[in-house]
Amino acid sequence: MQFLRRQFLHLATGAAALPAVSMIARAQAYPTRPVRIIVGFAAGGGADFGARLIGHWLSERLGQQFIVENRPGAASNLAAEAVVRAPPDGYTLFLVTSVNAVNATLYEKLSFNFISDIAPVASIGRVPGVMVVNPSFPAKTVPEFIAYARANPGKINMASAGNGEFGHVFGELFKMMARVDLVHVPYRGAASALTDLLGGQVQVMFSTMPTSIQYIRAGNLQPLAVTNATHSKALPDISAVSEFVPGCEGSAWFGVGAPKNTPTGIVQRLNSEIIAALADPKLTARLADLGAEPMPMTPAEFEKFVAEETEKWGKVVRAANIKAE
Repeated sequence: MQFLRRQFLHLATGAAALPAVSMIARAQAYPTRPVRIIVGFAAGGGADFGARLIGHWLSERLGQQFIVENRPGAASNLAAEAVVRAPPDGYTLFLVTSVNAVNATLYEKLSFNFISDIAPVASIGRVPGVMVVNPSFPAKTVPEFIAYARANPGKINMASAGNGEFGHVFGELFKMMARVDLVHVPYRGAASALTDLLGGQVQVMFSTMPTSIQYIRAGNLQPLAVTNATHSKALPDISAVSEFVPGCEGSAWFGVGAPKNTPTGIVQRLNSEIIAALADPKLTARLADLGAEPMPMTPAEFEKFVAEETEKWGKVVRAANIKAE
């Protein structure tokens, strides 16, 4: 009887361990077929390039194709919805960006909850912004700009690539914290906004670094400050906005997400591979070409970061009463 009891307990313990063993085995075998990375923007942009860069790395490391699938529309909400509805098996991933953190508040009737329906897998990079003005503008520093803006309320036009994009929400944060009155002029894309900034029709723009760096280096735009908390490697001699307006900082960013309930083992494997990618000098050099700085995080750290960013920009969207186009 004692032998039978011990045998039963041994079998029961083994059976209980089977699900965990199965999960580990699946994670180790993953992937066994091609994986899609859904990008909510058109091919050729910075987000698309970042997705293809990390997809190529994962393809080489894991022996299966990581295929970028572009689904532009509704500021990447269509792509996010497609991922939310996909099977949580690790074969559909999402290029999560700071736009999604803004959209969570900007769009009132989304069919999904960005925070709870997308599982953060790994952060990839942070893209600093830069405050640029037309070279003919009288202010050459942030303090001079603030003084001029306060002396000329409502007379400075602030361009952006569109309602709710990074340059717009950061500009609204700057307006509130610096206590200045700037007139927001939204465009349909950064290219047309920069064209008018270069032509003098608008006076200032909070642009992402890749969009404006070539004009800065050519002397066609004057950088006043970078928007992230520290100096940027791309413009090491340029101050940060937060040095003059404490707490006024932010940057665009991107990473990888998956449908909620994606197996933990698969999430952890992808995370470890992406962190390995961000330690590769060749890949980080390509990121630098994009204007991005590596931002490695664990899934838990990325989850906390995404939640904080969503809350931060949600407050700005509500305070500035920003509406989707």
